[in-house]
Amino acid sequence: MVFCRLFIDRPVATTLLALAIFLSGLIALPFLPISTMPDMTATSIMVIANQPGADPQQMATSVSTPLERRLAAIADIQTLESVTNSGQTSIFLDFSSSRDINGALRDVQAALHAARSDLPTSTLAADPQAFKLDGDKPIYLLHLTSDQLPRAQLYDLATIRVRPVLAQIAGVGRVELFGASNPAVRVELNPYPLYRWGLNPEDIRSALASANAFTPKGFINSGNQRIQLQTNDQAIDAAHYKDLIVAYRNGQNPIYLKDISTVRDDVQDVYQNSTLNGKTAITIAVIPQPHANAVEIVNDIVKRMPRLQQALPASAELRTGLDLSLTIRASLVDAKQTLVISIFLVVLVIALFFRHPASTLIPAITIPIALAGTLTVMAWFSFSLDILSLMALTIAVGFVIDDAIVVLENIARHMENGMDRYQASIHGTSEIAFTIVSISLSLIAVFIPLLSIPGTLGSALHEFAMTMAATITISMVLSLTLTPMLCAHFLTIEPAGSTPKAPHRPRYSLLEDPVAWALYGVRRTIQSVETGLARLTSLYDRSMHWSLRHPRLIGLTLPGSFLLMVGIIAIMPKTAIPRMDLAILQGSINGEPSLSFKALTRRMHQVESIIQKDPAVQTVVTFNRTSYTGRIFVTLKDKSLRDSIPVVLARLRKAIPQQAGAEAFFWALNNGRQGGGDSNTTGNYRYVLQSDSNGPLYATIPPLLTQLRASGKFRNLSTDAEDLSFFANILIHRDLEARYNITPQLVQNALFDAYGQSIVSTIHLPLTNHRVVMVVAEPFREYPNTLHHLWLSTSAGTAAGGIASNLIRVRSKGTLSTQASLARDSVTNSLANKLSGNSSNGAAVSSARETMIPLDNVASIVKTPMPLSITHHNGYYATTLSFDLADGTSYDDAIALIHRALVNLHASDKIHGEFTGTTGETTDLMLNALLAFLAAVAIMYITLGILYESLLHPLTILSTLPSAGVGGVLGLWIAGEQFSLVAIIGVILLTGLVKKNAILVIDFALYIRQHHPDMTAEETIRHASVTRFRPILMTTLAAALGGIPLLMSQGYGCELRHPLGVAILGGMAVSQLLTFYTTPTVYLLLEGLKHRSLTLIGRMRAAL
Repeated sequence: MVFCRLFIDRPVATTLLALAIFLSGLIALPFLPISTMPDMTATSIMVIANQPGADPQQMATSVSTPLERRLAAIADIQTLESVTNSGQTSIFLDFSSSRDINGALRDVQAALHAARSDLPTSTLAADPQAFKLDGDKPIYLLHLTSDQLPRAQLYDLATIRVRPVLAQIAGVGRVELFGASNPAVRVELNPYPLYRWGLNPEDIRSALASANAFTPKGFINSGNQRIQLQTNDQAIDAAHYKDLIVAYRNGQNPIYLKDISTVRDDVQDVYQNSTLNGKTAITIAVIPQPHANAVEIVNDIVKRMPRLQQALPASAELRTGLDLSLTIRASLVDAKQTLVISIFLVVLVIALFFRHPASTLIPAITIPIALAGTLTVMAWFSFSLDILSLMALTIAVGFVIDDAIVVLENIARHMENGMDRYQASIHGTSEIAFTIVSISLSLIAVFIPLLSIPGTLGSALHEFAMTMAATITISMVLSLTLTPMLCAHFLTIEPAGSTPKAPHRPRYSLLEDPVAWALYGVRRTIQSVETGLARLTSLYDRSMHWSLRHPRLIGLTLPGSFLLMVGIIAIMPKTAIPRMDLAILQGSINGEPSLSFKALTRRMHQVESIIQKDPAVQTVVTFNRTSYTGRIFVTLKDKSLRDSIPVVLARLRKAIPQQAGAEAFFWALNNGRQGGGDSNTTGNYRYVLQSDSNGPLYATIPPLLTQLRASGKFRNLSTDAEDLSFFANILIHRDLEARYNITPQLVQNALFDAYGQSIVSTIHLPLTNHRVVMVVAEPFREYPNTLHHLWLSTSAGTAAGGIASNLIRVRSKGTLSTQASLARDSVTNSLANKLSGNSSNGAAVSSARETMIPLDNVASIVKTPMPLSITHHNGYYATTLSFDLADGTSYDDAIALIHRALVNLHASDKIHGEFTGTTGETTDLMLNALLAFLAAVAIMYITLGILYESLLHPLTILSTLPSAGVGGVLGLWIAGEQFSLVAIIGVILLTGLVKKNAILVIDFALYIRQHHPDMTAEETIRHASVTRFRPILMTTLAAALGGIPLLMSQGYGCELRHPLGVAILGGMAVSQLLTFYTTPTVYLLLEGLKHRSLTLIGRMRAAL
């Protein structure tokens, strides 16, 4: 082949081109993102809307449903789910993987703008906001602690000093704070003094807003000077508010704010808490962008830590609580060690077979060059350096070395027959070049259909397929350029028939001359390998004679292998991604709806103290934002210093006593996403039940949970609709309220002012803003019967929450506000409010006692059951089951158990369910993988048919596929592995490896038939099989030994490597043994069919 000869005759150019490929990979390596797994982040967007004080049903009706109607009109939405809690709605949108997330975000923002006319904008805390879900979990948690500073100040420091620095780091998507909220001046009212002095909360709201104006004052032009006007119009802390006069009574006696309330500096929302190892802390979570280099982000954070600590007061300490990059680094180190060991074992096989340093180095040198070239391609396509890509490189070592071995072995065969190495290189490469191209193109054809598999799991397969295809292509080029050039100049082979000299035993003892004894051992090993190969080849030749005499018996193994493979796959447990040990445990404390925030906090401290005593635990992080759910993150020690995660989980579950009304759940953090909202997550699996009516759906949940728990197959089973909370429903009697001149709006205002933690004013500071929050005192917020001590004013204004200020009525002493004064003052204050933003500027000092009506006079207070959370899934009412699976329970088992329970309960046929997130893609993955495999077979047949210009020979080569598949799945089944994404990869790799060996035999058989037409088909295939037995055995051992490090790996990420190692070792052992005999048999059967067909056609032509 002229192409190959060009590189043989130009060794300098060939060397420089190979060096360029190698250097390009070294340059690309630092630019590759580093992560545990390929980026499997879906094109997901989250919309958040807040309406303080609203119950879930009110939020779902007035906010969630209008937003869903608008958002559902956006194209390419696969899942639209809303989770509505008290005061907040979170809507999750998953788009198809082909959708550009920036374009999707623009469409979502346009839909939100269009939905403004459908929303109660006057009571929303802010316009609904849309965010890209850049990452599903934080990679780094920092904790700001102090023995002296209060939480409010710590939160302020985290907001001003820490978060901006972290957000500026390249690759950081967002930085979130937990454990507190913005500092605020909290005014906690006592209803009794309010009633005694004839005041209502609206009076206090007006006074607070007026005490904090912060509006432009203008300027004075004095001659040549311009003097800006400023005043001390802001009250910036609690001390400024305590002596605020809110009213005059009894002959102009002032009523101070401190007389009717407790005023203190605290946080805006007191119902948040976070701890690190039992110590109160502000938790700072760093969440990366898609495709970001997690290790580089953490490295950058660590570099900035000293500067961040210097920017904080001496009494504040910034500590690390969770670092996911540690497991990423450890898993990559282990994967790299696996790669190095694999290369070593493959080179060792070459050395044993070729027995000469040059013969070993020539194919070995192609490995680093091909791998480096692959790194360049990975950087070009923005792939990451992760466990899956490193596994691809590890397996690719076998493919790379195979091509070089085939070329070198063919050149060596000609040299053994007397050719000089230059002519042997040209002739041998030209002879084998077509085979190499055929092998490479058919291998690439195996991976092309994987690029069409959709979803987040498909994206992982895309990266693996592209990495393998790139390696195979570079290997093909190197084997036809660099390898023959090196052989032409450096290859040394002993002539055919020459017998290696027997190694002489060293004259001195092992202690006196260890080097001589080492060389003696190497020579004896090589001699033993040669002797064993000769005997094995002779045995194969004799067994071939028997197999060719029983073609039907051998042929039956093909359909038998296919049926066995299908049967094993059908009964194997299935999962999307094998569970990995990331050294992180997640926990959840799920309290009953009536559980108070204080009780939940005490329970979390109890659980935290127990966890800290476990010898496997390094750090414990807790935080909670609601009164009934708390979260726990547990960082474990290194794998070498502790038990396995299942053992640790079992120990913790035994040590932590279950408490009625506050159950504790624990599970291992895993890769993959759950999809939708995760506010009630208690495990790695999330199953959504949906119906067009919420009544039958909610009625089905309790008995369904009872049956599923009784099965013993589920752990941490919970649901967002298991328990209903009792809400205090204020039933307004409209006839009575009309008698007292009370309106529903006045009732709503009074309730919101008392219990809604309403923001009544904003304090503007140079670097941040603080709020003034008004609410009744804590004792009056703890029990529903305190509602009986709430009084209404017949002259209260109209509240509009913390964003739109109230319209305030100004009253003169001894008179009630008239309609005219109300209108006048409302207009006046409305104009003032527009100037001042969140503050109100009316005359806020009450000078007249108001008429106060007890709430009991116009309303009844009734306890009403209501769900704590309302979920909609794709326009249906929904509820989610969150759980983990017990040991020995598979994904298929969980589906079957849930379906069986629904049938036993005679659930409505309108109720249907599905898994969400990565698990939900498992069924689709299996179907898409099957379709991709069938497409790959079709592409391989077309490719081989074009290359060989034959319709029959591709069938001979493809007949190896059942044998390859059955070996892989049989090995996985025996080893107890689940059929997963990694198993699919293993089976695909096996088909490529085994098919590659079949091509070697068939291609050489065709070469013999072309140059020796007098040989029979049986003689041809037998000679080709025996001649190619040695290189096939060599490549098989190289591939198999490359799988041993995967199987023996014990570090982080070994859960992904083990199934691949099992599939390769088991598959190569079983599959290659079968194909050694099935390939020649199928060749003879098809040749006989071809001969009979041609004979029949000849007779028909003769008859015509």
